Formats: sequence, C-alpha cells, structure tokens
Amino acid sequence: MPTIVLDRDGVINHDSDDYIKHPAEWVAIPGSLEAIVRLNESGYNVCVATNQSGLGRGLFDLETLAMIHQKMLNELRLIGGHIHMIAYCPHHPDQSCACRKPNTGLLAAINEQFPLDPDTTWMVGDTSKDVQCAHRMGIRAALVLTGKGQGELKKGTVSRETTPIFQNLSEFTDWLLARH
Repeated sequence: MPTIVLDRDGVINHDSDDYIKHPAEWVAIPGSLEAIVRLNESGYNVCVATNQSGLGRGLFDLETLAMIHQKMLNELRLIGGHIHMIAYCPHHPDQSCACRKPNTGLLAAINEQFPLDPDTTWMVGDTSKDVQCAHRMGIRAALVLTGKGQGELKKGTVSRETTPIFQNLSEFTDWLLARH
C-alpha cells in the first residue's frame, strides 16, 4: 500500500504559536479528517510525522501528548478513518537529534513499518522543514497553505516550481486521488 505522511499541526489541526498543549486546544482544520478518510478508503497508509518541541520545552508531558493524539484518533474514528502510525520528535530545537524535521529520523521510523516508496509516497506539510525532510528521505513533498504554509511562501523558503502547493489537505487529497 502507498503511504501518505502528514505533519500534524497546521495540516490536520489548527496550529498555535503557543503550541498545542492540551486536548482542548486540538481543533481539526475543516475537511482534514474527511481527507484522511478518503485517503484510507483509497488504499493509502496514513502516518503522521510531527515535531513536538513542547515536550522538550516542558510545556506538556508524554501523557498529555498521548491524550491529544487520542482525541485526534477518536474524532477520526467517528467518521470512519484511522492513522496507521504517529511518529513524533520530543526534543527541544537546541538538542541535536536525528528525529527533528528536517532530519529524517521520523520518516526512517515510519519506513520500518510502512516502506516509503519514492514513486508513491507523499509527505504533506506546512513548513519548509517538512519539504526538506521529504526530499532528504527521497520522497515527494507537498505544501499546504494552512498553518505556517502561507508565511513560508512569502519568505521564499518553499519554491512553487519544485513543490506542489495546495490550500489545505482536502485540496491535496482531491488532486492526488484525481491522478489515480
């Protein structure tokens, strides 16, 4: 089965400059959960690769992160969808780790369970770090303008010439499924 790797904050749910620190702060972007259901129904493994530096900053703990993810999974389950794997980086940005995007540790962990085929795998993110991570791993990348995506385009950190750009995850999903 082909795999789609999604960043979490800014792609699936609304992002916050103050971090998503509690399940009540996790709010799905309209259409994102339905897009995941459509990907599931079309035979894609859907995985999440997310930097969660709030852990390293002491803003929340692992139990709270698990509750946030459980809320996401529960809301998705209610409409018939699921996420196959969630990989997260718990480190502070100042720590030198292999997992914090744009490093490829999260994708390597996903690749162990869901082989990332360069011809069929996409990573969808809202930052240049997501795009760089995908390219370093040898898979395709798409940018969504939700979350930080709009700002990334204005800064010029992502090129429209080399990276397909979409309004949101739902538009990416429409485009992808229309191609196959």
